[in-house]
Amino acid sequence: MPFTPPAAFTTRPTLEGRFGMAASTHWLATAASQAVLERGGNAFDAAVAGAFLLHVVEPHLNGPGGDMTGIFATAEEPSRPQVMMGQGPAPAAATIEHYRSEGLDMVPGAGALAAAVPGAVDAWLGLLEHHGTWELADVLDFAIDYADNGHPILARAAGTIEKVSELFTEHWPSSAAHWMPEGRVPVAGEPMFNRPYADVLRRLIDAGEAADTRADRVRAARREWKSGFVAEAIADFIATAHRHSTGGDHAGVMTLEDISGFEAGFEDPVTIDFRGYSIAKIGAWGQGPVLLQALKILEGFDDERLDPSTEIGAHTILEALKLAMADRDTYYGDEDVDLDWLLSDDYAATRRKLITEVASVEFRPGADRRGAPPPFTTPLIPEGADKEELSRAGIGEPTVQKNGVNNGDTCHLDVVDRWGNMISATPSGGWLQSSPTVPELGFGLGTRLQMTWLDEASPSALRPGRRPRTTLTPTLISQNGQPIIALGSPGGDQQEQWQLLLILRLLVGGYRAQEAIDAPALHTTSLAGSFWPRTWVPGGAVVEDRLGEDVINGLIARGHVVTRAGDWELGRLSCVTRDPATGRLSAGANPRGAQGYAAGR
Repeated sequence: MPFTPPAAFTTRPTLEGRFGMAASTHWLATAASQAVLERGGNAFDAAVAGAFLLHVVEPHLNGPGGDMTGIFATAEEPSRPQVMMGQGPAPAAATIEHYRSEGLDMVPGAGALAAAVPGAVDAWLGLLEHHGTWELADVLDFAIDYADNGHPILARAAGTIEKVSELFTEHWPSSAAHWMPEGRVPVAGEPMFNRPYADVLRRLIDAGEAADTRADRVRAARREWKSGFVAEAIADFIATAHRHSTGGDHAGVMTLEDISGFEAGFEDPVTIDFRGYSIAKIGAWGQGPVLLQALKILEGFDDERLDPSTEIGAHTILEALKLAMADRDTYYGDEDVDLDWLLSDDYAATRRKLITEVASVEFRPGADRRGAPPPFTTPLIPEGADKEELSRAGIGEPTVQKNGVNNGDTCHLDVVDRWGNMISATPSGGWLQSSPTVPELGFGLGTRLQMTWLDEASPSALRPGRRPRTTLTPTLISQNGQPIIALGSPGGDQQEQWQLLLILRLLVGGYRAQEAIDAPALHTTSLAGSFWPRTWVPGGAVVEDRLGEDVINGLIARGHVVTRAGDWELGRLSCVTRDPATGRLSAGANPRGAQGYAAGR
């Protein structure tokens, strides 16, 4: 039985139909994806079209110089979900020794030294090559159109530019020239253009003009991106020292060889069974297993303790997340991680016993399978008074400020088509505020290396050729070998946390998609932050006020250090669903910020 009857009120209806559904963090990307479905494209064609448009319309949340992860299942092999791996590694010269020789004790939160090899574009083109049906020119037409002819700039994008305008004008002149037309901060709603990026996309299309097949044309574009003019422009531009978030000037270390040597690809996901459902995530080179660990811990509790809308449920969920996050910060990285142990029933049982009726303010990673304590001690940096200033400066991935303002940080999209293809993807990085704009390209690099430590003992230490432990983590849920839900959210360290709430409400609570997305959200900040300056709040819990005074006061009484975020500030979730027996589809999208939308029929 559902643990709580879903609220009758929703901000929008849960969309229902049989033809196709798309949902994303920006209405234009959703519209483009749905337009592709309407014109006969499959879910993968639609996702790629929406993703490239997100580069244009959400430049403060993602860019071509960033990264992405996705997870999908095809109609031909529904029981074999795959991970889209678009997380580039550290460049060959990105060594701990070099960064420390530059006077750094932490990877900066902005500037080219924070950049991993760009992975997003190659990943999207790889998906189109192997699983799409459309020509590259048709897929990119939406992004080229809006980059050439303009789109109404979002209030939050304009606000981001305002926050970093001094940095741009004083230290990043190429960014000022590109993002501050006429030397001023753009006004929300005015047309914003990115004609250099439109030219980049046209040149990628032209690279395959002489190829014989659709797949060959896409492959030619991939080669041009990684080994041609784009890679050359990046490597040349970042060789000049520029301001980083630490206040110093440094040159980047990425080379043409680093970019050309990267190949996005596909991997098997990590999965667990939960209440008769198979939950698939990316591996421990990201934070995906955090969600799985939390579900394994929670599975041993009665349904009443899995309801995020109650005091006991919210408390239990927060405590489970703290335990899973402590393991993330201690064990995860782009190397051998003993997930068989971390996701085992025995390990979950030992972790479950640590949850009491009061909030923990300790950092509590578990022992390994031999009972040995963790070999690495995670630095725990108390959150200081500079947190709000850093957030205002656009540093790191400041999803929620102290005052509850949700800045955003990343994009997300979900698509399902009439044939049963389904995909969830989370592109991010390469924000306009993350690195100076390369003038001839119209974008800068990402900052994913800030998730690494300058400590050889850490499993997520900075190492050349290793992927940083990304926070990007979409979800695919299957039942009886058939994909039924694709979901995800932006949010940095909150991505798994907000998705956990959605999953519990859908699978245990009996909520429909939009009801679950609209329901009040919460998350813990009692973890080692993934983004510079990587602070933590012992016992920290951020909640939407709509959770209710009784629940919030109950959490405070249990010892949680509660921050009220406002009524509609947390979570940017979306999802699409499919019933394999009937072909019935549904979708929902986040109403917070009046930006994300779902579409379908």
